[in-house]
Amino acid sequence: MKSRESLIRLKRFQVDEKRRQVGQIELMVTEFEGMIRDLDAQIAIEEEKAGISDIGHFAYPTFAKAAMQRKENLQVSIDDLNEQLERAQDQLREAVADMKKVEMLEERDHLREQAARDQAEQDELDDFAMIGHRRGR
Repeated sequence: MKSRESLIRLKRFQVDEKRRQVGQIELMVTEFEGMIRDLDAQIAIEEEKAGISDIGHFAYPTFAKAAMQRKENLQVSIDDLNEQLERAQDQLREAVADMKKVEMLEERDHLREQAARDQAEQDELDDFAMIGHRRGR
């Protein structure tokens, strides 16, 4: 039983670790999306200041071009993170399923032990009843 309890603790730890990883990736995606929104706002401001929104125009603001490149890099990072997130969520689902299997085995064993104790107690009560019944004759 000790080894099963250790296994349950290990599985719970693994589930917690996978949840933490999923949360970290989701947080990074959210932060990167916020950075993209900020860059979009900065680009719009620069374009408005320059009065030029055509990136191909020779006088298009350099800062806006650099901000667009950073935005594209962030989007690539978000795409990569979303792939990592899918894998991490799959791993989390697997870890939860493994943990539930072990917990179900533990519960089944516990129920069997309880049933055996209950049966032993009932057998003992039956023996006392038989002894009492024999004495009453």
